[in-house]
Amino acid sequence: MPREQLSSLASPVERNGRSISFELFPPATESGEIALWDTVAELESLQPDFVSVTYGASGSTQDRTIKVVRGLSEQTSIPPVGHLTCVGASREALVDVIKEYARAGVRTILALRGDPPGGPGGKWTPHPDGLNHADELVSLIRSVGNFTIGVAAFPEVHPESASLDADARVLAAKQDAGASFAITQLFFRASDYFRLTERAAEHGCSMPIIPGIMPVTNVSQIERFAAMSGSEFPVSIASRFHAVADDADVVRQLGVEIATELCEELLDGGAPGLHFYTLNKSHSTIDIYQRLRLTTLRSDVR
Repeated sequence: MPREQLSSLASPVERNGRSISFELFPPATESGEIALWDTVAELESLQPDFVSVTYGASGSTQDRTIKVVRGLSEQTSIPPVGHLTCVGASREALVDVIKEYARAGVRTILALRGDPPGGPGGKWTPHPDGLNHADELVSLIRSVGNFTIGVAAFPEVHPESASLDADARVLAAKQDAGASFAITQLFFRASDYFRLTERAAEHGCSMPIIPGIMPVTNVSQIERFAAMSGSEFPVSIASRFHAVADDADVVRQLGVEIATELCEELLDGGAPGLHFYTLNKSHSTIDIYQRLRLTTLRSDVR
C-alpha cells in the first residue's frame, strides 16, 4: 500500500483486494534487535500493507515499541501500525503516547483494552484516570489526531465475555466509536472466523475483519498462547503435532501445511486479508505466502 493511502488502511479491501500484514514485538536485547531487523528485511520483500508492533503491559515496552515503528517509518517502505492499550495508563499518558506515535511517523493505531496486569483471567481494574474499554480508547485517539484505527476481534468467546453475541456487539461499538478495521485473535478453524463475521454483520458491523494467523512452530508455546487468548487448540490438530513434537523441523513444516490450509479456506470464503503473528521470525510466514501464491492473488491491488 503506498504511503499516501495510510489514511485508508482498508483501501485494498475496498478495491476487492486482500491485505497482507504481520505482527512484530519490540526486542529486549541487542541480539533480538538484530534478529528483528533481519526479519523485517525479509518480510519487506513481500510488500506487506502494514506491520504492527506490540505494546507491553502497562506500557512496559513503550520506548522500544516507538523505536521500532520509527525505524519502520524512516528506513523501510512498510507502513507501521502501533499498538496501544489502556492498561495502567491515565488519559493524559495515553495522549502523550498517541502524540509520540505521530512524531514517529505512525498514522495507524491498533487500539486495545489489554489484558489485566495478572494476565488473561485476572480481574480488570482501570487506572483511576484511565479508560475501561477499547471503544473509549478509539474515541480518545480520534480526538487527538487523524489516525486510522484498528481494534481486536474474537472468533471464539473473549475470556471475560458473556457470549459470542456479546463480543459481536462490542465489536460493533468499536466501529461506532471510529474504528475502521479489526484483526482477530489467533484461531484454528475457519468456521469460527466466518461465524464471527456473520454475527458482527447482524449487529451492523461492516468494517473489514482481518483474520489473525499464527503458524505453529512450537507445540507447548502455541498451546500456551491459545489458552491465554481464549482460543481452542483443537484435538484433531493438536494430536498431529504431538505425534511429531520431538522433531522441531517437522513441527514447523506441519505448522506451515496446516496454516496454509486455513488461509486457503479463509481466502476462498472471502476474508479481506491475512495478518500473521510472526513472533519475530519470517521463515514460516514466507513459506505460507509462497504456497498461497499471494503475489498473483494481490496483483490487482498494486
